[in-house]
Amino acid sequence: MTTADLLVRLEDALGSGARTRLIDHTARLQPFSRALSELRHGLAAHRLRAPGVSLDWRDLVDALDQATRREGFHVLHEWDGKALRVVNASIVVGVLDFLSGRRGTEATDRGSLAILVDYAFVYLLALVAMRAWDTADAAATLERVTAALAELQGEESSGQRFADDAEMLLLIATSHYEPEEHGYRLLLDRVRALPRHHRVTVAIGHAHAMGAHLRYAYEITTAKSIEGTREDNVADYPWLRWSVLTLLEEFDRIAADPAAAPARTQLAEALANGLVPDPAAFVGPGARTMAAGPETDRIVELFERHRSALIEAFAPHRPLDRAYSPLSLFFNFSQNLLKGAIVDALVMGEPWNLSLNDMFTALPAGDPRHAGKERLARTVMAYAKLHPDTVSGRPVPAVVYDPVTARRSFAAAMKVFAGT
Repeated sequence: MTTADLLVRLEDALGSGARTRLIDHTARLQPFSRALSELRHGLAAHRLRAPGVSLDWRDLVDALDQATRREGFHVLHEWDGKALRVVNASIVVGVLDFLSGRRGTEATDRGSLAILVDYAFVYLLALVAMRAWDTADAAATLERVTAALAELQGEESSGQRFADDAEMLLLIATSHYEPEEHGYRLLLDRVRALPRHHRVTVAIGHAHAMGAHLRYAYEITTAKSIEGTREDNVADYPWLRWSVLTLLEEFDRIAADPAAAPARTQLAEALANGLVPDPAAFVGPGARTMAAGPETDRIVELFERHRSALIEAFAPHRPLDRAYSPLSLFFNFSQNLLKGAIVDALVMGEPWNLSLNDMFTALPAGDPRHAGKERLARTVMAYAKLHPDTVSGRPVPAVVYDPVTARRSFAAAMKVFAGT
């Protein structure tokens, strides 16, 4: 009941105008640091109050957070790789603290307060999505979360977009380092039981995210070692294998439908992104050796059945210098890309009308928003270079946008796909 209770309360808060009243009240406080301090207190305690507003979710959030931690996930908090512990402050509060340090002496910016409140709602909805299997109908709960997310990003929103659906929230919730990896296996088993539409949606997002993550691992973390990439990402390969299989089965299902051409293009883009970093692990002659089992057998079978059509469908997704491509985007974790966009929006006082879903596609071709996607990717990369991680004693950015490297990887993968 706790999951259902929190979802109902979030839905009520989003539909009641409580956000607007809360933000308007907080925005009256000057300077910006005072308003941020007031908001921080509420976000940290999961108790948001203003005249006519009383949102108290402490017990519900704590119960769901503890249940999710027992399964291996820290949805609201991330890992401090230097201190080797979970960060005490939540992800949202950490971003708020960064903003206070940068702009605290300025006049209060209502727009940035609104972005922070929306960001907090995103993570609470992500927590509900992770607990969807506690309810009688996980798929129905995910659909309600998607509807709540649409309300969050609707007319009363800050203008900042985060994600388009509950399935992407699952990715955001789990896309940072976890010291225990058993939760990934548990979540994958749960996702396998979802209806086809939900499975395909999860697979599209995860194929893009895992592809970007493994490209980052190969190019940066393991210094171009495919063996090192595989050893360092043991929990990711089963997820990517399942995603590839799910997408190939959907491609096979609609292969003969003339009206399904746009859907096949979307599937091909996701498959290309997921397969390019390590094609030999899935469709090459050694795929069965690396991971023997029915999933690998089925992937090889479906790829062979549609090899020519897939190679033809992959070709238009070759990364180019003059056009945005999700295959040119590398990162350690998806949530860092999202967080980078939020940080820039807060520092500059201007929201990005681009979700994580948007950043994972260059479709439809010619969409004028693609220029904004490349600008956002390069902006986040610039922040990442200013605040680098340390890998093997060297500073490295957590997010990279690099069409030249992507094009080289794509060409090498296409040779594997062709069997040459």
